[in-house]
Amino acid sequence: MDALVVANEVGPYVTAAVAAYGTAVVTRTTDSAADATVSLGRRIVQRLWRREESRDDIGTAIRDLADAPDDADFQALLRAHIKRALLDDPALTADLARLLPASGVAVTASGDGAVAVQNNSGVISTGSGATVQR
Repeated sequence: MDALVVANEVGPYVTAAVAAYGTAVVTRTTDSAADATVSLGRRIVQRLWRREESRDDIGTAIRDLADAPDDADFQALLRAHIKRALLDDPALTADLARLLPASGVAVTASGDGAVAVQNNSGVISTGSGATVQR
């Protein structure tokens, strides 16, 4: 898998893990109660942390994001450092790609008005008696 694709796909997991654990994300052990996204993000961060060449930059970005987890600039900075590490290390890219869920889409929608859509170019209305005008 391409380094840029992997960098984009791991970003949300890493951000979720840093938001949940802060800087402890690097050393946190498995928590059986952890959400799957946060758990995967923690494992990704720990693999990134093992790469000594990018540890300082990624560590600084993690600390900044941990202090302000909703800050889009700090999220982007961490993604940029992850992207750089992956571009520089094809083995790390392959390792992280193996951690990611399969790229196939599996969606379940259930209940009144539920909608599951992969691609949509039109209107989706779930309202009772809704009127759609063009």
